[in-house]
Parts: sequence; structure tokens; C-alpha cells
Amino acid sequence: MMNDHRRLGRDLGIFGTDPLIGAGLPYLPPAGAALRKAVEDYVHELERRNGYQHVSSPVLGKRELYERSGHWAHYAEDMFPPMTVGGEEFVLRPSLCPHHAIIYRSRQRSHRDLPLRLAELGGMYRAELSGVLGGLNRVRAIQLNDGHVFCPPEQAAAEVSAALDLIETAHARLGVGQVRYRLSLRGEGGKYVDDPALWARSEAVLREVLRERGRDHDEAPGEGAFYGPKIDIQITDPAGRESTLSTVQVDLYQPGRFELDYTGPSGGPLRPVMVHRSVVGGLERLLAHLVEVHGGAFPAWLAPVQAVVLPLSDAERPAAEALLRRCLAAGLRAELAPADRGSLGARIRAHRLVPYQLVVGPREAASGGASVRLRDGGQAGEVPVEQLAARSRPFA
Repeated sequence: MMNDHRRLGRDLGIFGTDPLIGAGLPYLPPAGAALRKAVEDYVHELERRNGYQHVSSPVLGKRELYERSGHWAHYAEDMFPPMTVGGEEFVLRPSLCPHHAIIYRSRQRSHRDLPLRLAELGGMYRAELSGVLGGLNRVRAIQLNDGHVFCPPEQAAAEVSAALDLIETAHARLGVGQVRYRLSLRGEGGKYVDDPALWARSEAVLREVLRERGRDHDEAPGEGAFYGPKIDIQITDPAGRESTLSTVQVDLYQPGRFELDYTGPSGGPLRPVMVHRSVVGGLERLLAHLVEVHGGAFPAWLAPVQAVVLPLSDAERPAAEALLRRCLAAGLRAELAPADRGSLGARIRAHRLVPYQLVVGPREAASGGASVRLRDGGQAGEVPVEQLAARSRPFA
């Protein structure tokens, strides 16, 4: 496959691996880190505009936390073993939801405070076997775009639908490929919480939302979370391989385990529903998908390098360096490709994936501008740097 991210991602400097760090633990060089930061900033702002408050929580917790959440009983085989420190056992977290439940219960909540929407980009860890690891799609350390909405039961369907709105908006902006919807249900065995009434109530909410939105979907017994059903948004890569990217879940289990409540209109305690949602899922899998879908030719707002400044000769280098400083000050991710790196044509080819190529000849040096060449070979003339920066923002 020509655009397999395992090859192209390395060629573009998006990610790398090293046996000294360990299998399933990729690192991001500057280009990959810039791509990730662009996604992170976009999703953070999208969430903020839709009523989310951002939080930050540790990447590990006491074993007791995950016993309380149910992960230890139902999910331990996917968790790293505990570490003993000072006579206490700590675990790398397999999920962010227990931490967010703790944040919710850190103060008394009223029905007037709800829905409370919390979001975080945080690390989580899975003890994947070496045989299933591959590139950025299956890793042991995941940077998860996660979020949890705490709301009264009667608001759960509306919050699930709003989460799907966010997911569909983000997918369209990112250029995520073909998707389908899957209703993931519980299966047999001890992996799942044994409470049929709880599952039925949660499933009813998700089915109602899918029906009202007119979303065709498949059902997948055995693919639900251990605590409840979920809507999985399945993506397909250019080779036709399918994976789960985003998800929305209705959780009636953990609010009880953590004894979460809020004061109702009558003054008595009531239990909230916990809606889990991930707009773009784990960033590693998303980056792999974006590399393959765009083939490295990312939209301007996502591109690791948005503009390259190309002086025609050494004589224009001072003007090109001044232009580079203006690009950086305007917020563009830009770099200089000086004349000592080859002919203008060779430098243009070397930066063929950069959205804006700013050529500085004698006339442009005198005016303080640049002739803007587009990635597709088109000419845009002399476009002010501030205008290029405005075009390169995700909410432009």
C-alpha cells in the first residue's frame, strides 16, 4: 500500500520507534509533534465552544481506584501490573473515566450545575501483546481525547446526540475517511457487568439517538465496554481496513460505584448518568489515518510546515530571513530553504507537500514580500503573510 503510514509516516518524520524505548511506544519527532499539536488545539477549541471544561489528571492511580471503577475485576488482563511504592500499589491507568468521576465528586453538585462536561487529552496504557502491535494503530501508550458528561437521566439522549454532532463535525474538518456506525453490546462471560436491567436502560438511550438521527448501524455483541454499550464510529483506511476511532458510551454503572450524586429540584440526592465520548479517539490511531488519507499533503491548518521561504539566491537571504520571522510571528509553522540547498526547482520539489511556497527574488526582496506558489503548482501572487496565516487556521 503506497500510503501505508508505517512507511510514509517514518519518511515524513511523523513518528519513529526504537527498541531501547520499547515495542508499542512510538515517539513523535518535530513534524509529528506539530501535526499532533494542530489536532489537539482544534479539538480543544471545538470542545470549549461546545460547553466543555478541560481538566488534567495523573496517568496512574492506586489499585483501589480501579477496583472501585470495576476495571480491576473486568479489565485487568489489559492493564499493566501494579507498582509497589511505599507499601501501596499503583497502576498505569487503562482509562481516564475513574479520574473524571473523582473530579466530579470533589464538590457537591446541584441540578443547576448539570450537565457538567469535562474533557481531557491524557495518557492511558494498555498491556498489548507484542504480536498485535503495529505502527501507530496498536500501541501501548495512548494519548486519548476523552471526555465525560455528567447529566440527569432525562438529558442523556440529548448529550449523546450532541457528542455525535461534535464527532461528525471534527471528522469532516479533518478529512477522516468513510465511516459507519456500530452499536456495540455486551457478550457472554465475566468481562461484562452482570446487570441486565442496567444494560437495557443504556441500550435504549443509544438506540433512541440512532433512530432519531436516522443513522443506519450494525450491532456487535461482545464489543461493548465492560460497564455499558456504546456507539462506535468505524473508519476505513484507503486499503479498506476498518478500525474504531470515535465512540460514545452511556454508563449507569460507575456513577453508582463512585456514589456520585447531585441535589435535585426537591432537595434530595439523585444519581447522574455518565456519558463517555471521544471525539477523535486515540491520537496515535488518528495520526496514522490522517497520514494515509492525505498521503502527507495535509490541509494547510494541519500541515507540520505550512510555509517554506525560498530565496532565489544568497543575495535574497536577508530578506527571506526577515520574511520567515514575520511568518513565525503571525503564527505560521514556517521554515527557510536557502539557496545553498540546491536550485529553486530542486528546493520546490523537496518541499512539494508544503501548502505555501514563498519565493523571494530581487523584486520581492525590495518590496518585503514574496511570490506565493501553491502546492498544486498554482500561483497566488503576492499574498500578505497575515492573510496566509488566517487561511491556515482551523476555524478560518
